[in-house]
Amino acid sequence: MKKISIITLFTGMFGPVLNTSMLKKAQQEGLVEFNLVDLRDFGIGPRKTVDDTPYGGGAGMVLRCEPIFEAVESIKKEDPGALVIMMTPRGKKYSQHVASKLSSGKNIIILCGHYEGFDERILSIVDHEISMGDFILTGGEIPAMAIVDSVVRLIPGVLGDERSNKDESFSRGLLEYPHYTRPEEFEGMKVPGVLKSGNHAEIEKWRRSESVKKTEDSRPDLIGF
Repeated sequence: MKKISIITLFTGMFGPVLNTSMLKKAQQEGLVEFNLVDLRDFGIGPRKTVDDTPYGGGAGMVLRCEPIFEAVESIKKEDPGALVIMMTPRGKKYSQHVASKLSSGKNIIILCGHYEGFDERILSIVDHEISMGDFILTGGEIPAMAIVDSVVRLIPGVLGDERSNKDESFSRGLLEYPHYTRPEEFEGMKVPGVLKSGNHAEIEKWRRSESVKKTEDSRPDLIGF
Protein backbone atom coordinates (compact mmCIF):
# COMPACT_ATOMS: atom_id res chain seq x y z
CA MET A 1 0.00 0.00 0.00
CA LYS A 2 1.21 3.47 -0.91
CA LYS A 3 1.27 5.95 1.97
CA ILE A 4 1.17 9.69 1.34
CA SER A 5 1.60 12.06 4.28
CA ILE A 6 0.80 15.75 3.91
CA ILE A 7 2.12 18.33 6.38
CA THR A 8 -0.07 21.42 6.25
CA LEU A 9 -1.59 24.23 8.30
CA PHE A 10 -4.95 23.64 6.59
CA THR A 11 -5.90 19.97 6.88
CA GLY A 12 -9.56 20.82 6.32
CA MET A 13 -8.87 21.68 2.68
CA PHE A 14 -8.07 18.08 1.81
CA GLY A 15 -11.13 16.14 2.96
CA PRO A 16 -13.40 16.87 -0.03
CA VAL A 17 -10.60 16.04 -2.47
CA LEU A 18 -9.17 12.90 -0.86
CA ASN A 19 -12.62 11.42 -0.23
CA THR A 20 -14.03 11.80 -3.71
CA SER A 21 -13.87 9.78 -6.93
CA MET A 22 -10.75 7.70 -7.64
CA LEU A 23 -8.93 8.86 -4.51
CA LYS A 24 -11.78 7.58 -2.35
CA LYS A 25 -11.90 4.31 -4.30
CA ALA A 26 -8.14 3.81 -3.91
CA GLN A 27 -8.47 4.12 -0.12
CA GLN A 28 -11.46 1.80 0.05
CA GLU A 29 -9.59 -0.86 -1.91
CA GLY A 30 -6.50 -0.60 0.29
CA LEU A 31 -4.25 0.77 -2.45
CA VAL A 32 -3.32 4.04 -0.74
CA GLU A 33 -3.37 5.58 2.73
CA PHE A 34 -3.45 9.32 3.35
CA ASN A 35 -2.01 10.85 6.51
CA LEU A 36 -2.89 14.50 7.16
CA VAL A 37 -0.51 16.11 9.64
CA ASP A 38 -1.40 19.48 11.16
CA LEU A 39 1.81 21.51 11.39
CA ARG A 40 0.24 23.55 14.20
CA ASP A 41 0.41 20.45 16.43
CA PHE A 42 4.19 20.90 16.40
CA GLY A 43 4.11 24.65 16.98
CA ILE A 44 6.24 26.39 19.60
CA GLY A 45 4.92 27.64 22.93
CA PRO A 46 1.36 28.07 24.17
CA ARG A 47 0.31 29.76 20.94
CA LYS A 48 1.72 26.93 18.80
CA THR A 49 3.79 29.34 16.71
CA VAL A 50 5.09 27.97 13.39
CA ASP A 51 6.47 31.13 11.75
CA ASP A 52 8.52 34.23 12.45
CA THR A 53 9.80 37.39 10.79
CA PRO A 54 12.68 37.00 8.32
CA TYR A 55 16.25 37.89 9.25
CA GLY A 56 17.37 40.87 7.22
CA GLY A 57 13.88 42.32 7.13
CA GLY A 58 11.26 42.14 4.43
CA ALA A 59 7.56 41.47 4.02
CA GLY A 60 5.74 38.44 5.31
CA MET A 61 6.58 35.59 7.65
CA VAL A 62 8.79 32.50 7.24
CA LEU A 63 8.00 28.97 8.41
CA ARG A 64 10.38 27.98 11.22
CA CYS A 65 12.63 24.93 11.23
CA GLU A 66 11.56 23.34 14.49
CA PRO A 67 7.91 22.53 13.69
CA ILE A 68 8.78 21.18 10.23
CA PHE A 69 11.64 19.02 11.52
CA GLU A 70 9.49 17.59 14.30
CA ALA A 71 6.54 16.90 11.99
CA VAL A 72 8.74 15.07 9.48
CA GLU A 73 10.48 13.14 12.25
CA SER A 74 7.13 12.01 13.66
CA ILE A 75 6.32 10.40 10.30
CA LYS A 76 9.77 8.98 9.68
CA LYS A 77 9.74 7.13 13.00
CA GLU A 78 7.39 4.64 11.32
CA ASP A 79 8.59 5.11 7.74
CA PRO A 80 12.26 6.19 7.69
CA GLY A 81 12.61 5.71 3.94
CA ALA A 82 9.78 8.06 2.94
CA LEU A 83 10.71 10.79 0.45
CA VAL A 84 10.23 14.38 1.57
CA ILE A 85 8.83 16.67 -1.12
CA MET A 86 8.70 20.44 -0.70
CA MET A 87 6.16 22.38 -2.75
CA THR A 88 7.93 25.59 -3.81
CA PRO A 89 8.06 27.87 -6.88
CA ARG A 90 11.84 27.37 -6.83
CA GLY A 91 11.53 23.64 -7.47
CA LYS A 92 11.80 21.64 -10.66
CA LYS A 93 8.68 21.77 -12.80
CA TYR A 94 6.37 18.83 -12.21
CA SER A 95 5.67 16.41 -15.06
CA GLN A 96 3.99 13.11 -15.85
CA HIS A 97 7.42 11.48 -15.77
CA VAL A 98 7.94 12.63 -12.18
CA ALA A 99 4.43 11.49 -11.25
CA SER A 100 5.22 8.02 -12.59
CA LYS A 101 8.45 7.80 -10.59
CA LEU A 102 6.73 8.93 -7.39
CA SER A 103 3.90 6.47 -7.94
CA SER A 104 6.15 3.45 -8.24
CA GLY A 105 8.71 4.54 -5.66
CA LYS A 106 8.82 5.04 -1.89
CA ASN A 107 6.14 6.52 0.33
CA ILE A 108 5.87 10.31 0.21
CA ILE A 109 5.81 13.19 2.68
CA ILE A 110 4.61 16.47 1.14
CA LEU A 111 5.44 19.80 2.79
CA CYS A 112 2.91 22.54 2.05
CA GLY A 113 4.45 25.97 2.31
CA HIS A 114 2.68 29.15 3.30
CA TYR A 115 3.42 32.81 3.97
CA GLU A 116 6.82 33.76 2.45
CA GLY A 117 8.03 30.16 2.41
CA PHE A 118 10.37 27.93 4.37
CA ASP A 119 13.49 28.63 6.40
CA GLU A 120 16.29 27.59 4.05
CA ARG A 121 17.68 25.09 6.57
CA ILE A 122 14.61 22.91 6.09
CA LEU A 123 16.12 21.89 2.75
CA SER A 124 18.54 19.68 4.68
CA ILE A 125 15.73 17.13 5.17
CA VAL A 126 14.11 17.56 1.74
CA ASP A 127 14.64 15.08 -1.10
CA HIS A 128 12.86 16.94 -3.89
CA GLU A 129 11.72 20.53 -4.46
CA ILE A 130 8.76 20.60 -6.85
CA SER A 131 6.99 23.46 -8.62
CA MET A 132 3.69 23.22 -10.49
CA GLY A 133 4.69 26.02 -12.85
CA ASP A 134 5.79 29.60 -13.18
CA PHE A 135 3.10 31.15 -11.01
CA ILE A 136 2.52 31.84 -7.31
CA LEU A 137 -0.27 30.53 -5.06
CA THR A 138 -1.10 31.43 -1.47
CA GLY A 139 0.07 28.04 -0.23
CA GLY A 140 1.23 24.58 -1.19
CA GLU A 141 -2.08 22.83 -0.51
CA ILE A 142 -3.54 22.97 -4.02
CA PRO A 143 -0.24 21.83 -5.62
CA ALA A 144 -0.09 19.01 -3.06
CA MET A 145 -3.57 17.89 -4.12
CA ALA A 146 -2.43 17.84 -7.73
CA ILE A 147 0.59 15.72 -6.80
CA VAL A 148 -1.60 13.28 -4.87
CA ASP A 149 -4.13 12.91 -7.68
CA SER A 150 -1.52 12.45 -10.40
CA VAL A 151 0.41 9.87 -8.34
CA VAL A 152 -2.50 7.81 -7.03
CA ARG A 153 -4.19 7.37 -10.41
CA LEU A 154 -1.02 5.65 -11.65
CA ILE A 155 -1.10 3.01 -8.91
CA PRO A 156 -2.08 -0.33 -10.49
CA GLY A 157 -5.72 -1.10 -9.81
CA VAL A 158 -6.91 2.48 -9.25
CA LEU A 159 -8.15 3.13 -12.79
CA GLY A 160 -10.79 0.81 -14.17
CA ASP A 161 -8.92 0.29 -17.44
CA GLU A 162 -5.11 0.13 -17.18
CA ARG A 163 -4.86 1.34 -20.79
CA SER A 164 -6.11 4.76 -19.67
CA ASN A 165 -2.79 6.01 -18.32
CA LYS A 166 -0.82 4.54 -21.22
CA ASP A 167 -2.68 6.39 -23.97
CA GLU A 168 -3.18 9.77 -22.34
CA SER A 169 -1.24 12.99 -22.84
CA PHE A 170 2.50 12.91 -21.97
CA SER A 171 2.57 9.12 -21.43
CA ARG A 172 4.21 8.66 -24.85
CA GLY A 173 5.84 12.05 -25.09
CA LEU A 174 2.90 13.48 -27.04
CA LEU A 175 -0.46 15.07 -26.32
CA GLU A 176 -3.41 12.72 -26.47
CA TYR A 177 -5.37 12.12 -29.67
CA PRO A 178 -9.00 13.39 -30.06
CA HIS A 179 -11.90 11.38 -28.65
CA TYR A 180 -15.46 11.04 -29.95
CA THR A 181 -18.67 9.39 -28.77
CA ARG A 182 -22.34 9.39 -29.79
CA PRO A 183 -24.01 10.97 -31.70
CA GLU A 184 -22.17 10.34 -34.98
CA GLU A 185 -23.08 13.84 -36.14
CA PHE A 186 -23.72 16.97 -34.07
CA GLU A 187 -24.51 20.37 -35.60
CA GLY A 188 -22.80 19.35 -38.81
CA MET A 189 -19.68 17.99 -37.09
CA LYS A 190 -19.08 14.31 -37.85
CA VAL A 191 -17.07 11.57 -36.18
CA PRO A 192 -14.04 10.72 -38.41
CA GLY A 193 -14.88 7.74 -40.56
CA VAL A 194 -11.74 5.82 -39.64
CA LEU A 195 -12.98 5.49 -36.05
CA LYS A 196 -16.07 3.64 -37.30
CA SER A 197 -14.16 1.41 -39.73
CA GLY A 198 -13.26 -1.38 -37.31
CA ASN A 199 -9.75 -1.40 -38.80
CA HIS A 200 -7.62 -1.25 -35.64
CA ALA A 201 -4.35 -0.75 -37.50
CA GLU A 202 -5.73 2.27 -39.34
CA ILE A 203 -7.31 3.62 -36.16
CA GLU A 204 -3.99 3.39 -34.34
CA LYS A 205 -2.23 5.09 -37.27
CA TRP A 206 -4.82 7.92 -37.25
CA ARG A 207 -4.53 8.40 -33.51
CA ARG A 208 -0.76 8.60 -33.69
CA SER A 209 -0.95 11.14 -36.51
CA GLU A 210 -3.48 13.27 -34.62
CA SER A 211 -1.35 13.17 -31.47
CA VAL A 212 1.63 14.48 -33.41
CA LYS A 213 -0.49 17.25 -34.98
CA LYS A 214 -1.88 18.38 -31.63
CA THR A 215 1.55 18.33 -30.05
CA GLU A 216 3.09 20.33 -32.89
CA ASP A 217 0.30 22.91 -32.61
CA SER A 218 0.07 23.25 -28.81
CA ARG A 219 3.32 21.93 -27.32
CA PRO A 220 6.06 21.85 -29.98
CA ASP A 221 8.61 21.76 -27.14
CA LEU A 222 7.65 18.11 -26.57
CA ILE A 223 8.52 16.99 -30.08
CA GLY A 224 11.73 15.01 -30.19
CA PHE A 225 11.74 14.11 -26.49
